[in-house]
Amino acid sequence: MHRQDAKGTKEKGYNSRWRAVRARFLKAHPLCAKCLENGRLEKATVVDHIVPHRGDRKLFWDESNWQPLCKSCHDTKTMTEDRYQEFKY
Repeated sequence: MHRQDAKGTKEKGYNSRWRAVRARFLKAHPLCAKCLENGRLEKATVVDHIVPHRGDRKLFWDESNWQPLCKSCHDTKTMTEDRYQEFKY
């Protein structure tokens, strides 16, 4: 019903500028942070927003809110921690 309401990746900010910054970040941080915590060495392939930006441009570009993750850890985090939006009153 709301299929047209969903934003594409470009509308979310994942454009050529992001791809260039992402590549630089992954070059500087080549290992998955979650795997390292568990004593494993795994190549990071995703720049994860620690706190989901949900369209907040300032939070999107805040490098202190980024962490390098492998796809497996990113998918797990997204489906558990980031899945539902928290509302604060």
